[in-house]
Amino acid sequence: DCQKAYEANFGDKPTGDITSINAEDIPDHDILLAGFPCQPFSIIGHRHGFKDTRGTLFFDIARIIEAKKPTAFLLENVKLLAGHNNGKTLKRIMQALRDLGYHADFRVLNALNFGLPQKRERIFIVGFKKPCSFDWPEGGTSMTPLHEILEDDVPEQYYASEYIRKNRLKKQKPTKEPTIWHENKAGHISAYPYSCALRAGASYNYLLVNGERRLTPREMLRLQGFPDSFNIIGNYSQTRKQAGNSLPVPVAKSVLRNLFIAHGWHNGCVEYDYYNLQYQMINGQMTILEERVKYGRRSKIKNRREVQAALSAK
Repeated sequence: DCQKAYEANFGDKPTGDITSINAEDIPDHDILLAGFPCQPFSIIGHRHGFKDTRGTLFFDIARIIEAKKPTAFLLENVKLLAGHNNGKTLKRIMQALRDLGYHADFRVLNALNFGLPQKRERIFIVGFKKPCSFDWPEGGTSMTPLHEILEDDVPEQYYASEYIRKNRLKKQKPTKEPTIWHENKAGHISAYPYSCALRAGASYNYLLVNGERRLTPREMLRLQGFPDSFNIIGNYSQTRKQAGNSLPVPVAKSVLRNLFIAHGWHNGCVEYDYYNLQYQMINGQMTILEERVKYGRRSKIKNRREVQAALSAK
């Protein structure tokens, strides 16, 4: 379903299993973008570098980096990666990337600070083949009001029954401005003028608009920063998973912009479409931007054709 959504929006249909693809068959590229599950790594000796991560999806990312040696990369994971296995997992990841010859750094960024009405904290890892002056974006963009995200005419199928709505109102009083209610399994309700982090799992069903209804597929994508021109492919459950597994567009856009600036790629001479590039990071896809020309600080793109290859992470 994710492959169909990708094809409907970008024209190419990614196929294959990243774990079975020969890294040498992947086109040369400048930047590697990837996300991976949070998994424990091998505790066998620290001498094997990234090979200690064998059996995890990160290992496949590392073997591609080793084989293709991109100029830079951007990786993303959940905030909990920082403390996973008492911090040993992140420590092993950073060491593996450095063993591959990259200067790597990480930062936890919150979508709330980049204009989205969604509290979504994610850890981003950047790496550069050569040392450069990279500045993490600070955000600071005013949050888009929730009412600008919500749709006006919502089908009845998204609304809870009158009985359920009345029971919720006994626990939480509505406010003048719209809010997103988060109801946990114990029935406790919290209401905020923004959404908690969208999730692909079943717990996501407890995010409610004013305690009355579920979010629509379009609203879920808007909360991640996707434009309304993005075609929705699949049923409600499939779209929920795609939105829940995606990256917040403005956050990734800001990180990529600073990454380009650090390499002198975004100075008016080289034009990267980093905004549309980020739309292609959906449901754990790995996206590769193919190498065009050798870049100097004032060089121009000789070949304007953008070629992207996407590998399914599943």
